[in-house]
Parts: sequence; structure tokens; C-alpha cells
Amino acid sequence: MTPRNAERLIVAGPAGDIEVVVDAPAATRLRGLALVCHPHPLQGGTLDNKVVHTLAKTFHAMGYVAIRFNFRGVGGSAGSFDQGIGETEDALAVLRHARSRFGEALPVALAGFSFGSFVQTRVASQVKPEGLVLVGPAVNRFQVEHVPPETIVVHGEADDVVPLADVFAWARPQELPVVVFPGCGHFFHGRLLQLARVVTALWPRAANA
Repeated sequence: MTPRNAERLIVAGPAGDIEVVVDAPAATRLRGLALVCHPHPLQGGTLDNKVVHTLAKTFHAMGYVAIRFNFRGVGGSAGSFDQGIGETEDALAVLRHARSRFGEALPVALAGFSFGSFVQTRVASQVKPEGLVLVGPAVNRFQVEHVPPETIVVHGEADDVVPLADVFAWARPQELPVVVFPGCGHFFHGRLLQLARVVTALWPRAANA
């Protein structure tokens, strides 16, 4: 679901049109741009996914321009699934558009859910974000990049899509903390408010709001 004050638009991308939703705070002073990526396009992932929507609302509440978009082949976005490679280019195209519109100097926050987390680790290797939020990262299905030590990783204990043990195996060599929601599955049913509270509390700039 798109908030009433959010703007839905089309941005030019490497594979054609990219469908984008932008939700800008009313405040004149923006704290940054928050780009949020959705789950696997071939498994029903869209920009309207509840976890993605929650992440966007969370960053919007912290004063960020929240930007969601449909990967190629989803909704109004042209093209077809490209194993995360083309999807990374889509994300970078959307980010370039946002920077040109709202300000090149604004800090960038990256957040993703499942497959979207994989894409965001690729984006982070080309953009220097101020922070990264990975929810249910699909580390067992894709070659997820190493991430900065301050990255926020949130995972469900009962995730049957990406086992928690696989996330620990990925995080352990990086000495990366993982926030575990006990009894929670991959899609965070009934835990979205808790997810928002955790991200807000752990986000490095939240204390300076």
C-alpha cells in the first residue's frame, strides 16, 4: 500500500522504465535519502511488500526521503529478472535520480529485505552509504558481499527460507552482530512494529534527530 502523501513516478533505467514511490518528509531540512529494495521478483516481491513498506516508513519518520522501487519486470518496471546484476543497476539509477532531485550531498541509507538485501550489499560496494539495514538477508541463495561492521542485520529465529544458521555462518567471519527475533519467520508476520522500533533504535543517526 502506498501512503497518501507518497508520489508514484517513472524513472528511466538501464532496462527501461522503473516504477518508483517517493515519500518525502514535510520538513525542509532532510536528513538523507533512504533507498529500500524488495524481495525476489520471481517470488512475489514488490515495492509494496510489508517489510519494505515498514522500512520505508521507519526511515521517513526519521526525516529521510524514503524511496522504494520495483525491480525490472515487476509492476510498471520494464525488463526481466537479472540475478541481481541488473537489479543493482536499477537501484543505482533510482539513487542517481533521487540525488539529482533532492541533493547530491545528502547522506544515503540503504535497506533491503531478503533478495533486496543481496542487491543492497552490491550497491553499497559502489556507493558509500552512511548505514545499511539487511532484513532476512538471502545469504544462502546469493553471494552476499561483506558489509561494514556497523551494518544492522535482523533475522527471524524460525526463518524457513533463509536458515538462521546460514546467516550466522555468513556473519561470523565478519564479527557482525545479528539481531534475532525469537519465534519469527522470514516475513516478520506480526512483528513489523517491533522491526521498526529496532531499526530506529540501532540506526546511527537516530539519536541525533
